[in-house]
Amino acid sequence: MSEEETIHVADVSEGIGGDATADPGSPVELPVVDVLTGRSFITGKSGSGKSNTASVVIENLLDSGFPVLIVDTDGEYYGLKEEYEILHAGADDECDIVVSPEHAEKLATLALDQNVPIILDVSGYLEEETANELLLEVVKQLFAKEKRMKKPFLLVIEECHEYIPEGGGMDETGKMLIKVGKRGRKHGLGIVGISQRPADVKKDFITQCDWLCWHRLTWDNDTKVVGRILGSKYASAVEDLGDGEAFLMTDWDESIRRIQFHRKETFDAGATPGLDDFERPELKSVSSDLVGELESISDEKERRESEIADLRQELDKKDRRIADLERELEEARDLSDMADQFAQALLGKAEAPYRSGGDRPPAETDRPRGDDEGGGQSVLKSYDEAVAATEPTEPTRETASEGADAETATEPDASAADGGAEVDADPTAGAGSSTTADAGDGSDTPAGAAAEPGTTPPDDVDPVTRDDVAESALRFDDAIELGTREAVIEELRSRIEALPELSRGMLRHYRREGASDPVAAHIDAGGDGDSGHAYSRHRPIRRAGLIRHAGRGHYAYAVPDLVREAYADRLDEAQVDEIVRAVERVFVPPAELSYPPNADPSAVSGSDRAAATEPESETADGATAAKGSDPVTEADGTAVDLEPTGAESDADAETDEAGAAADSGLSDAARRFAERSDR
Repeated sequence: MSEEETIHVADVSEGIGGDATADPGSPVELPVVDVLTGRSFITGKSGSGKSNTASVVIENLLDSGFPVLIVDTDGEYYGLKEEYEILHAGADDECDIVVSPEHAEKLATLALDQNVPIILDVSGYLEEETANELLLEVVKQLFAKEKRMKKPFLLVIEECHEYIPEGGGMDETGKMLIKVGKRGRKHGLGIVGISQRPADVKKDFITQCDWLCWHRLTWDNDTKVVGRILGSKYASAVEDLGDGEAFLMTDWDESIRRIQFHRKETFDAGATPGLDDFERPELKSVSSDLVGELESISDEKERRESEIADLRQELDKKDRRIADLERELEEARDLSDMADQFAQALLGKAEAPYRSGGDRPPAETDRPRGDDEGGGQSVLKSYDEAVAATEPTEPTRETASEGADAETATEPDASAADGGAEVDADPTAGAGSSTTADAGDGSDTPAGAAAEPGTTPPDDVDPVTRDDVAESALRFDDAIELGTREAVIEELRSRIEALPELSRGMLRHYRREGASDPVAAHIDAGGDGDSGHAYSRHRPIRRAGLIRHAGRGHYAYAVPDLVREAYADRLDEAQVDEIVRAVERVFVPPAELSYPPNADPSAVSGSDRAAATEPESETADGATAAKGSDPVTEADGTAVDLEPTGAESDADAETDEAGAAADSGLSDAARRFAERSDR
């Protein structure tokens, strides 16, 4: 193709705006290179001849062997197939091939590599988004290939105001067309925009054009655009142009001419239907090989869509299965929660004797309750049980408070609140049995009943001293504490022993680190870094209550807290540590048994480590004690002997000893008895 090659598309016309240097009827020729690589705008109202002008230009290019790609928005260019072998691609069955965005690359290859003219008919797409996506992908492929090939090629866009509107709202397709208008010329890609409303077309596109054709326009907004670009005399004259007549403005010769375009030679599919019968001409078909290549893409697309449908169906099945499993998991969690509540109830039952918990009413309703015992066993009954367990041979006695005479002791309200207590005379009576006392007249009187008015206690019944009260309270507190201790240890050990091995390893990690996250604990225990695996093995120790949430995805070791809660925070830290060590022997290696983990192992004696697991033994006076257990200590570390020696005869010394014992690890019930006896 030479630079001077031209196409004859129109002749000079008479009237305002005519070319003064050429006579009417003189031929108007357009340079092929400028048409193929330039930017053009053809406008005019409906019926003024703008589509005919575009067809005349296209026919001349096809006659010269130059391919084009026409974006047909109204399905009016298929008439070109009457004379030319052109590929008609779109969404209708009348098209040679139905195409989609997947065909974009192949269409660009046919147009540029194989010089196949293409009509891209977007009028048959029901969804505008599909048509826009197809056009966007085709233009992208043309632009990308032209950057490498630099082959003159013309892209014709009908109704361009729909893609590059003046009022805004331009999508990616419009931006791509503007990009072609601004930068396509240097790559060899030209563009022609056609619209019946120049006022609605983005002015950035119009001002970039090398040649413009203004057919008849009558709307004021449109004629104003003509006036701004061509001048006021053309704005008035454009309303009087005939069909096919236009003002042609070109940059290559800087002229404005009034010309009459030729009539197109192929079938005018865009003509307004008349009364004559419509006869569609015989159209040429393209090579079956070209259609076959495009059909293979369609077949591949259908195959992929079928696979996608199968995968979606399979995914739906899996989603339903996941929903079923989640429902089953939720039910299992509910069952697990019920089991946890049951276990907590068992633990609470084991704690009740020490903590004086429970909702059981006292043996006698007229006995006072301890304020801190939560409605549990009465103070007097607890004292009865302690005395029955520690002094089986002592007969039942009833006394008044110290300093009161025998007559005062016979009053109906004489009770443990005044320093007295009832003791079961039967050495085999259990903590829960009803007690009786010998009234001296051979009758059995309930231990809790007051003596009748006017009677006096028998002379052979000695009063219970305050020293007896303190000693019994000490032994009672010790017996209850040791019995509850084993129950708590057994409960926590059973929880830990029920854990899987990896979960126990994670618990060791939390014990060592204090607070950590499940993934770190899982890796430390020998697992992998998968969060799903970590949380599945983390769940048993969390549900067992052995760890607790510490915030921000971290959890903290909770065994010491469980021990403190079991004893209602009545133990000092040394006693808590001792019980915790006894629990930890089931999952912590001996080398790590020092507690806390960062403590000096030499500071923990061998007897301390063995005390928590040795069996119980019966003391000389019947109180239950753990073999080899450490003595109860004060908060400052001073050891307290729970067994009074009985060697001191001085009453004040005994009182001081009882008061000191009552302050060292005693339950509130025992402490109150000691204080009242002291008073």
